[in-house]
Amino acid sequence: MTDVREQPTWSPWRTVVWFGVVSLAADMVYEGARSITGPFLASLGASALVVGVVTGAGEAAALVLRLWSGPLADRSGRYWALTIVGYGLTVVCVPLMAVAPFLGGAGLAFGATMVLLERTGKAIRSPSKSALLAHAARSVGRGRGFAVHKALDQVGAFAGPLVVAGMVALTTHTWAGLAALAVPGVIALVLLAVIRARVPDMTVYDEPEAPPTSATGVRVDAPTKLPRDFRLFALSCAASTLGLMTFGIIGFHLADANLVRPALVPVVYAVAMGVEAISALATGFAYDRIGAKVLLVLPFLVAAVPLLALDDRLGLALTGIVVWGAAVGVQDSTVKALVADLVPSGRLATAYGVFAAFQGAAALAGGALAGWLYSGGRLDLVVVLGACQAVSLVLLAVVLRRRG
Repeated sequence: MTDVREQPTWSPWRTVVWFGVVSLAADMVYEGARSITGPFLASLGASALVVGVVTGAGEAAALVLRLWSGPLADRSGRYWALTIVGYGLTVVCVPLMAVAPFLGGAGLAFGATMVLLERTGKAIRSPSKSALLAHAARSVGRGRGFAVHKALDQVGAFAGPLVVAGMVALTTHTWAGLAALAVPGVIALVLLAVIRARVPDMTVYDEPEAPPTSATGVRVDAPTKLPRDFRLFALSCAASTLGLMTFGIIGFHLADANLVRPALVPVVYAVAMGVEAISALATGFAYDRIGAKVLLVLPFLVAAVPLLALDDRLGLALTGIVVWGAAVGVQDSTVKALVADLVPSGRLATAYGVFAAFQGAAALAGGALAGWLYSGGRLDLVVVLGACQAVSLVLLAVVLRRRG
């Protein structure tokens, strides 16, 4: 069949970079909100239990609902529509949280609802956005493409909380910080509309010999079952995530061991976010040069985290946090390049949805496991989490060997 797709008006790199700027602006919105959600809900009358339930349910929704939104994108071909709707929910719901203090007794329920809807927006857009980005990055190298996107994304994750902190410091009102996030939110939507107008069909960046797509953009020969290698890789990354402690546990240790004042823990977290961006760039570019074997570093990084980050000496603990940031950078960026290389084009959104569900379930279990083992002693934690990484390494080696 003759390929009748129009040639893109933008180069692949330009599209990847602009997508990264969209994520930068959007990350300012939702990472800024997440940095203050706990204190904000508490100011509305929420107990620690309510804060935990609301934020936990939000994170679960952001991951589990991708099992629905990913296949929906592949079946309908509406990748752009789902991406825009998902970003729209975030851009609208975060500034609306600022209204909650003025609603009296209904304020807490309203604020909690906005938190849940914002996370639902994340679930709706993520598989579609990742699929679009995978198409755009194909000709420039998916490792590089996802790495540059992640680095820009992390700039927003770093800047958003600082914007909120600055507004709260100026006004003494948490709601003012949330309201200010409407500005980067509008910028994100405008930029997204520009990209959509310039490159309405991201498959134009695919290789000419790629199988044809239907009118909706769904590949007509896409299989109904995800490949075995993808499933093995998802299990490998789930085992890795199971052993990667959340920063909540690390931050708790810093304060509990009197290594860092509580007020400085967010600063340490910001440093880890910077390391995450550098790690994504380094491993992403290496992925395109030496292949997926660069991912073999991930289990070793994760295994080193509890050994270092939970030490009672500040220098080693900070070193562990740097390693933690490096591991998260690989997990949140470079692994997505291999997902795209393991799965047919027409099943990309489904694959990213399933992959996120694997990681979400593992993160939930891993957080509980690390919290339970922490009170029993660091040795138990190091051994158990290290065993998780051994499983991850074996599964990853099997996938790499099968790929030749």
